[in-house]
Amino acid sequence: MFNALPTVSDAVADAVVERCTVVFGLMGNGNAHLLSNLTRRGTRFVSSRHESGAVAMADAYYRASGEVSVATTTYGAGFTNTLTALTEARMARIPLVLIVGDAPAVPRAVDIDQHMVAQGLGVQTLTVTASNAAELTHRAFELARRDSAPIILAIPYDIGAAEIEPAVPLAPLEQIETPVAEAREVERIARLLQSAERPLILGGRGALEGGAATDLREIGDKLGALFATSVMARNLFGSPWDLGIAGGFARAGALDLMRQADVVLAVGASLNNFQMRYGTLFPSAQALIQVDTKPSPTHPAVTHHVQSDAQAFSSALLQLLPAKPSATRPTWREVTPQAITGEIREEAPADEIAEDGRLDPRPFAQALDRILPANRTIVQDGGHFLGWMPMYASVPDPRSLISSGTAYQVIGLGFPSAVGAAAARPEHTTVLVTGDGGGLMALPDLETMVRTVKSGVVVVFNDAAYGAELHQYASRGLDDAAMLIDEVDFAAVGRAFGAEGVKAQSLADLQRLEEWVLAGARGVFVLDIPVSQVVVADYMRESVQAITSTVAS
Repeated sequence: MFNALPTVSDAVADAVVERCTVVFGLMGNGNAHLLSNLTRRGTRFVSSRHESGAVAMADAYYRASGEVSVATTTYGAGFTNTLTALTEARMARIPLVLIVGDAPAVPRAVDIDQHMVAQGLGVQTLTVTASNAAELTHRAFELARRDSAPIILAIPYDIGAAEIEPAVPLAPLEQIETPVAEAREVERIARLLQSAERPLILGGRGALEGGAATDLREIGDKLGALFATSVMARNLFGSPWDLGIAGGFARAGALDLMRQADVVLAVGASLNNFQMRYGTLFPSAQALIQVDTKPSPTHPAVTHHVQSDAQAFSSALLQLLPAKPSATRPTWREVTPQAITGEIREEAPADEIAEDGRLDPRPFAQALDRILPANRTIVQDGGHFLGWMPMYASVPDPRSLISSGTAYQVIGLGFPSAVGAAAARPEHTTVLVTGDGGGLMALPDLETMVRTVKSGVVVVFNDAAYGAELHQYASRGLDDAAMLIDEVDFAAVGRAFGAEGVKAQSLADLQRLEEWVLAGARGVFVLDIPVSQVVVADYMRESVQAITSTVAS
């Protein structure tokens, strides 16, 4: 135990220690006193190699654990280096606290208005004073949790080492009431579901965060319904009747069943264009019910919108349903036994060599599902490749599939995100899936991954290109010179950092990875797969078609 010391940084550090067990960051003038106080107290500190990486680590830590996380950087360039990852966290509604240095009372030539910059991103800043350091730090955590948002806690440079002053109490934090559906709305939804022949329950992140999974699973069992999830809630229901991810990552057989649903209950799911496959996901649905805390529906296909907390709605709905489905007709489960046998996930195997002579990513993703430890967290960077592993690889629970960068459509957060996820779930093997473009952008924190992750695999779907741009723009006649990347051997780069690795030339080369797993899966293994530039993921093909259709109209 350390007694509180009478400085502002001590007070902030004491409050942080009460709230979390690990801090991600990079030291500089603006946070040197804080970090010294944290590490002196025994707080685990994971040092990133870039400030953007520090925020990405904290972001992924929350996604993997559900616990509000902490990142810290210095002022000025240290702060501005965080902005891309911070914007991703804001758009993805990730509760984290970013503690930064800030300008002193009399600004210097190197100082900028960090509050204005943060405000432009939609991120709130709390500025510490000598009389509220501990209280405001706790407030930052409370706001992050309440608002599901990143909060900046700024420590002006001239007070970090100053003695604390008598505390000035803060006004009580306003509590936001969670919306709860009216009884008549729940009754109306119950009637719709009971009248359905092919009911489907779609669970999203809101259902996960709201603790509604158990009730929703029981509702599905009472109705004889099938399940599906968003990417951020993969394996939410733990049910054999789960068809998997709804949207662009769905397997063909599962997608065919989803499209037959006549009533869809979507709880805590965004129903964005990608998730809805640009309006083609539920063509047979007579009713698409969206339950969400937002005041209005998020997609024009929604026929019934209920503003409600996911758990409150699910609990109320469960009480209204009879113990068993109506005996007047067979349930959807009874007429689709292929959903539970796994038949819907079967497909003709693809050749490992594509027509351009490079490797087809699909058989490699399927093989990796078999080879990688089942107790795993899959972390994905952004890019064309991001569909392969969700389509073909399983995860043990909904916090074990993390897609970084999708909210802001950014690449280059993969390596630090893997570090944050591994810190949250050290009992798992952390599997980073990245492309060569995002991998090169985030390369400094490959070193952090090798240094800090006890069991990790890096899978690089390396198409020697910015694949998303290649498929969206070169396919429409734009010159591809700026879209191509000289071939990089990521396995060799990984070995230079101290990892093991192999650049695959065939499926047979995965034996090296399999041997590493059988030997205990300790350390980091880098698998570079030089994949085809002509094999296009289904979700990307649909996106291109949607863009082309919009441009044509």
